[in-house]
Amino acid sequence: MTKIAVVPGSFDPVTLGHLDVIARAAELFDEVHVLVVHNPDKKAALFDAGDRVRLIEESLTEVGVPGTVVVGEWTAGLLVDYCRQVGSKILVKGVRSGEDVAYETPMAIMNRHLAGVETVFLLPDAARAHVSSSLIRQVSGLGGDVTPYVPQVVARALADRH
Repeated sequence: MTKIAVVPGSFDPVTLGHLDVIARAAELFDEVHVLVVHNPDKKAALFDAGDRVRLIEESLTEVGVPGTVVVGEWTAGLLVDYCRQVGSKILVKGVRSGEDVAYETPMAIMNRHLAGVETVFLLPDAARAHVSSSLIRQVSGLGGDVTPYVPQVVARALADRH
């Protein structure tokens, strides 16, 4: 039986921290679906969903993430509906802090209740635990160097935006 994990996120933009979580998920599961989803709690996106999918795909190639990784977007309903569609019982979430765990826990419990989908939390690489997409957008927007935290394809896309 193939173990499929879904790694959802807004990925606006994808960072090396995200890619670390995706790579480690790819080592743990037979197939990983990286899913760009809309987060209603977040402001307007810098990149549209199609651009984020493309940046993730190009970033996976750039950093050499092994295994079977499928990248797409989901706007058609609940995340657990996508999990049912692809036969996954596992969500993988990267958590940087206790605040992230507190935010993700109620959703994890609801996903288990709604569809029997379990959530696996992966801790970040210590060198990137402070990095978030919103911080990257802010630093880049103010002219700072984000190249230590994002793939080159993302750094170029950010530079083109600012």
